[in-house]
Amino acid sequence: MTELSKTERAAVERAAASPMLARTEAWTAINSGTRNIAGLARMADALADAFSVLPGPITLVEPEPADSVTVDGQVLPLAHGHHLHLAVRPDAPVQILLTGHMDTVYGADHPFQANSWLPDGNLNAPGAADMKGGLALMLAALEAVEDSTLASHIGYEVLINSDEETGSFSSAGLIAGAAKGKIAALTYEPALPDGTLAGARGGTGNFSIVVHGKSAHAGRNPDEGRNALVAAADLAMRLNDAKAPGLAVNPAKIDGGGPNNVVPELAILRVNFRPKDAEAITRARIAIDQAVAIVSVKHDVRIHVHGSFNRPPKPLDAGAEKLFELVRASGADLGIPVAWKFSGGVCDGNNIAACGVPVVDTMGARGGLIHSPDEFLIPESLAERAALSAVTMLRIAEKGKL
Repeated sequence: MTELSKTERAAVERAAASPMLARTEAWTAINSGTRNIAGLARMADALADAFSVLPGPITLVEPEPADSVTVDGQVLPLAHGHHLHLAVRPDAPVQILLTGHMDTVYGADHPFQANSWLPDGNLNAPGAADMKGGLALMLAALEAVEDSTLASHIGYEVLINSDEETGSFSSAGLIAGAAKGKIAALTYEPALPDGTLAGARGGTGNFSIVVHGKSAHAGRNPDEGRNALVAAADLAMRLNDAKAPGLAVNPAKIDGGGPNNVVPELAILRVNFRPKDAEAITRARIAIDQAVAIVSVKHDVRIHVHGSFNRPPKPLDAGAEKLFELVRASGADLGIPVAWKFSGGVCDGNNIAACGVPVVDTMGARGGLIHSPDEFLIPESLAERAALSAVTMLRIAEKGKL
C-alpha cells in the first residue's frame, strides 16, 4: 500500500474496524425474499438503524405501483416492500450514488434459511454474497469516508431497494431520480470469487403474453373452439426462432389448459429476452410484433402482450471506462488486482447506466453460487472490498472528477 495517502490509510483502517461480518450474519438471519413483505419490513428497519450512523435523513420510501399477470390472465397489482433512501450533503460539489438491494431470491417458505460455516472458512447463508455482505461493506466504506478530512468535499445518496431480484419495477423511478446529477455510481452486487467485476452487461426483457381463445367440447364440437394453449405454443416456437448472436430468447413457461375434454380458452406464455445491445432490442420487438400478428390470424385468437425491456444493455462507454480505471488504480495501490469482463446477467447498474451515469456495479463482497442453497461469502473480502470502495470515493472527493 505504498501509494496510499495518509488519509487513505486511515480510511482503510477505519473500514476494517467496522463490524461487517457480524452485521452480515445478523442480516442474513432475516428472511427478506422479494415477496416476503413482513420480512422486508424487518430488514428495512435493521438497515435504517445501522445506516443511521451516517449524517443524513433516512426515509423508507413507498414502492411505486407495479403489476403482474396471474395464471388466470388477470393483470393485478403486485405488493412490494419499502425502499431505503439516505441523502448526505446534497449541496457538496461532488455527488455520487451508492445502491444495493435488501431482497433475496429465498422466499419465506424456501428451505434455505440458516447460516453455516463451511470447512474452507466461507459463510454459507441466504443472501450472504448477494448482497447483505455488500451492504455491510458499503456502510463500512461510508463510515470511513465520514471520518476523513475529505468528507465535506463529497455528497452522496444511498438507495437500497426491495425488489432488485424481480426487476426493480417498483423502484425504477426512484433509481432514475437518485442518479440525476451524479458524477459516478457504485453498486454492491457480488464480485466473482477471484474478484473479477462485471464490465459491460447485456439487457433483459420479461413478457407475459396472454392468449384468449374459445372453449368447446373436445369431442362433440372441437372445431368450434379456439385452442389458446396451441396458439401459445406456436408463439413460443416463433419467438424461440428469433434467437441470434446478441439476442438470447427463453420461452420459459406456459400457464393454462384444463381437463382433457375441454378446448383451452386461455394460456399465458412467459418469455425472457437477453439483448446484448439496443439493436437486439429492436429485433426482439419486431419478432414479438410479427409473431403476435401471425398467430392471432392463424389461430383466430386474441393476444395481449404484457411486459417490457426493463433493464437496458449496459455498454462500457468513456465515462464507465474512466470509473473502472479509477477502481483498478485504487485496487492496485491496495494490492487488490481488479479486472472485469462482460456479463450476461443484469442488475440496477443497467438502469443507472441508462441514465448516463458511469457505474461499477460489482463492488460487493467476493462470493459465489448465488441464487442457490450453496451461496457463499468469502469473509476476508469484506475488509478488502470496503477498503476498495473507501479509497475510490476519497479519490473522487479529492479530484472532484473521475
